[in-house]
Amino acid sequence: MRIALGVSYLGSAYHGWQSQPDGKTVQDRLERALAQFADVDNIHTLCAGRTDAGVHGLGQVVHFDTDITRAMNSWVRGTNRYLPLDVAVQWAREVPTEFHSRASATARRYSYIVLESPVRPSLEAGRVGWVFRPLDLAAMQAGAQHLLGEHDFSSFRAAQCQALSPVKHMHRISIRRHGAYWRFDFEANAFLHHMIRNLMGCLLLVGQGLRPPGWMAEVLAARSRDAAAPTFAPDGLYFVGPVYDARWGLPDAMPGLDWLPA
Repeated sequence: MRIALGVSYLGSAYHGWQSQPDGKTVQDRLERALAQFADVDNIHTLCAGRTDAGVHGLGQVVHFDTDITRAMNSWVRGTNRYLPLDVAVQWAREVPTEFHSRASATARRYSYIVLESPVRPSLEAGRVGWVFRPLDLAAMQAGAQHLLGEHDFSSFRAAQCQALSPVKHMHRISIRRHGAYWRFDFEANAFLHHMIRNLMGCLLLVGQGLRPPGWMAEVLAARSRDAAAPTFAPDGLYFVGPVYDARWGLPDAMPGLDWLPA
């Protein structure tokens, strides 16, 4: 059977999602826990979207194939028994074999939380980005408008990006303030490596009045990483999760979403 899992994790202690030889990734920890619970040598998972070192996951979705029969809630509770406290399986569903966590996704969603404060974060260290200058909501919203639709996002692409094409369709960008915190929501059909962090670097320059909103269009048109701002820190970036057609019957949100300031 094919099983899909919803997984949440705090990425601060890990070298990203994707398995690496040192074993210090979220995928490595999850697969070891699954194998321990199922009492097999290994279980290989495929995910909806890889995250970088320090990036968190609220709604990561993975799938794997197995001939081991367990109740779905057992896959959740049993696997969590072997996981560290900063990684947890939230749900498990049996899915048709044609379901693929990555290929079946119609869109992906990320949120970035930024603290605006003259003093760096302490309790939220690793969980929020930080700016010490005041941010202008109207300016950032005007700048974000230039990013909507289908574009070549080469200016926001990391040099090591392995995507076949830099052309992506940005469906939605939402920017809101909640007290001292800012929440930036992005939804697109797919994202390039470091794309959100590079977009954030530029939007925050606009928000701080260091660049005009129209500069975002210039950076986009340049199709050169040299035209954009430095890559912003990963600390406040959350992979909210993929978007699937309702026919798969998978949960669209997890309790972790409630933690983020709305």
